[in-house]
Amino acid sequence: MTMFFDSEIDRIFKKMSRSFFDTDDIFEEFNRNGSESGPFYYGYTMTVGPDGKPIVKEYGNVKPGQLPTSDAREPIVDTIVDEKDKVVKLIAEMPGVEKTDVKIVVDNKVVDLSAEHGDKKYHAKVPLQHKVDENSAKASYKNGILQLVFKLVEEKPTGKKVEVE
Repeated sequence: MTMFFDSEIDRIFKKMSRSFFDTDDIFEEFNRNGSESGPFYYGYTMTVGPDGKPIVKEYGNVKPGQLPTSDAREPIVDTIVDEKDKVVKLIAEMPGVEKTDVKIVVDNKVVDLSAEHGDKKYHAKVPLQHKVDENSAKASYKNGILQLVFKLVEEKPTGKKVEVE
């Protein structure tokens, strides 16, 4: 099992490294064309899922092979599912804005987060993997951290059981 994990980490690291070099080329091309705006950033977060496999998520306002798409930053967002308390928590890092600047829209298993204060702009669309009660949403913002909590909706199996005669 250790060999699989090591080779998977090596594969992911090589892919990440290629992406960073590609992104550097994009920045140079963008600057040669005389356009100076920013900031530009691109990165990865890596965690280990409950099944023991690595989960890699991209973030930033620049993607490999593309020019910057927006002057808004994409906040780092983590989704935590608490089966014991039957809740889903979204934690987003959005420093430099006030709680009155934060706008949250929940629509069909997608949470749209945005905030703008001065030159700080954030925007992210976060898909929810679990069925949640949109009306149960509670949000708090303190010290640059947004926490959004939803109650999980238990999905009851559909269908009819057929007895064999």
